[in-house]
Amino acid sequence: MKPVWLALAAAVMARAGSDSKIPTFAHEIAPIIYQNCAACHRPGQAGPFPLLSYADVKKHARQIADVTRRRYMPPWPPEAGYGEFQDERRLTDEQIRLIGDWVRAGAPEGNVADEPPAPQFASNWQLGEPDLVLQAARPFPLAAAGPDVFWNFLFRPDLKVSRYVRAIEIRPGTSGRVHHANLYIDRTGATQRSETTPGAGFPGMELTIDRNPLDPESHFLFWKPGSEPYSEPEGLSWRLDPGNLLVLNAHMQPGGKAEEVQPSMGLYFTDKPPTKFPLLMELEHDGALNIPAGARDFLIADDFRLPEDVDVLAVYPHAHYLGKLLEGYAALPDGTRKWLIRIRDWDLNWQGVYRYRAPVFLPKGSVISMRYHYDNSADNPRNPNSPPKRVRAGNQATDEMGHLWLQVLPRGRGDHRRPLQEAILRRQLEKYPNDFFAHLNLGALLLSRLDAQGAAAMLERATAIDPARPEAHDMLGEAWAALGRWSDAMEQFRLALRARSDYVDARYNLARALAKFGRYEEAVENFRGVAAAYPDSARLQNEFGELLARDGKYAEAIGQFDKALAIDPSDETAKKNREFVRAAKP
Repeated sequence: MKPVWLALAAAVMARAGSDSKIPTFAHEIAPIIYQNCAACHRPGQAGPFPLLSYADVKKHARQIADVTRRRYMPPWPPEAGYGEFQDERRLTDEQIRLIGDWVRAGAPEGNVADEPPAPQFASNWQLGEPDLVLQAARPFPLAAAGPDVFWNFLFRPDLKVSRYVRAIEIRPGTSGRVHHANLYIDRTGATQRSETTPGAGFPGMELTIDRNPLDPESHFLFWKPGSEPYSEPEGLSWRLDPGNLLVLNAHMQPGGKAEEVQPSMGLYFTDKPPTKFPLLMELEHDGALNIPAGARDFLIADDFRLPEDVDVLAVYPHAHYLGKLLEGYAALPDGTRKWLIRIRDWDLNWQGVYRYRAPVFLPKGSVISMRYHYDNSADNPRNPNSPPKRVRAGNQATDEMGHLWLQVLPRGRGDHRRPLQEAILRRQLEKYPNDFFAHLNLGALLLSRLDAQGAAAMLERATAIDPARPEAHDMLGEAWAALGRWSDAMEQFRLALRARSDYVDARYNLARALAKFGRYEEAVENFRGVAAAYPDSARLQNEFGELLARDGKYAEAIGQFDKALAIDPSDETAKKNREFVRAAKP
């Protein structure tokens, strides 16, 4: 038996020798730091100090060991085992142990020849030269000290025709003071009314943009330090039209000296229109947010039953400073639970969009659930109020929110978003029976599928909730027109214009209604404003010419047809109209 005992002892000693090997920067630590930390910890980025060399890392060795042991760094809030995501920056237990052992051993450098080269970061565009480069019209003057700043920069692409975007690269500026940013598409131009000075942008943490329910928001356009530009998968490009605005909602943090922040972005186009049509759907229950001072575990919940099969492509959880435990999951029809995300210790400063490694399939009938817990006690180190005070929902950083955004792709060929949109809006009305936008958007959806009676009921309710909103009156007018109630329709179009005289959609609809009843002179005067608002639309210039001809204004009508043909020389309708009016002109 003695030889066996000696063999076992030798094996144990060999293992002990292996485990006691002192890690070095060159061999073990540099690969960990360069792969997981350097993207943010370099000049011009959000990290407060660089980590691009042995000297850099040794200087902060104890701090690195502490924040990695607590899993505060690198920042990756989603908990392991509750969703598999692309580009995870989560250290393994072994990597954390190596860093700790290295620091306890005195942070030795090791053999320099073993050290991998420090990472190199492109100073130019990472995806190559963009098709279109945009820059904020004016820099924002960020103070040296003070609270975080949330600012909206407006970008005005000068497009003559619609383009499809396959990728976008956001450059937040050279100061490194932008912590994260969301990019939104404004298809109505409404956000520019928030600017007090054209080009200056405007403040605001949360952004509400008027949207066409028939053209819903579909993509997460998000930037955070260290993130690489995201190229949309095949078939998932998104459309950018002439007149659209891009709004960059940026979270900035003062860094000890006054700086100017002037973001830019590069857009990459494709000639291929989208063949897949995702939708951004939101679970939320802000109406339940009324958190008493001192409450340690305040819960809000929301649930949504899917009306069709979907693939979940990405998730974006959002709360403010009191958020603690954030959970999103789905209960499948067979009773099993599929986790979408779980964040045990929420930190607003490290929010982000998380894209799944593979689409998460959820069959029809699955119930998606959101459970958000909030800590409004004095023990919450992120609580902005000392002493704590009651907090409700709102758009300020010191208010609260509870949102779970999902990018979902309904299964099937073509665009299958409508049933999902309708179900989302009906769920919204269950929670908030007086929600103006839910009534408005559901009315628009019903009108689009030719349910004018159902649309009118929703839109009448919308006009009662907020009589000052022109779009509800205009859309209700369209519903009455579809039902043959033309007098009621014209009354609604006029109410829309009384609410906002420059509301072009209502003026267009009123002009067409007047023309239907032979009131051409009134119709012409209303259509003048429409043609002036869209000087580059061949269709509208031609339509105005047709109306002028009906009113006997032949010379002016010919001039309008000429305008239409100057915009689009191939417009056969305008050509035929011009020749017809020339021949008929007395």
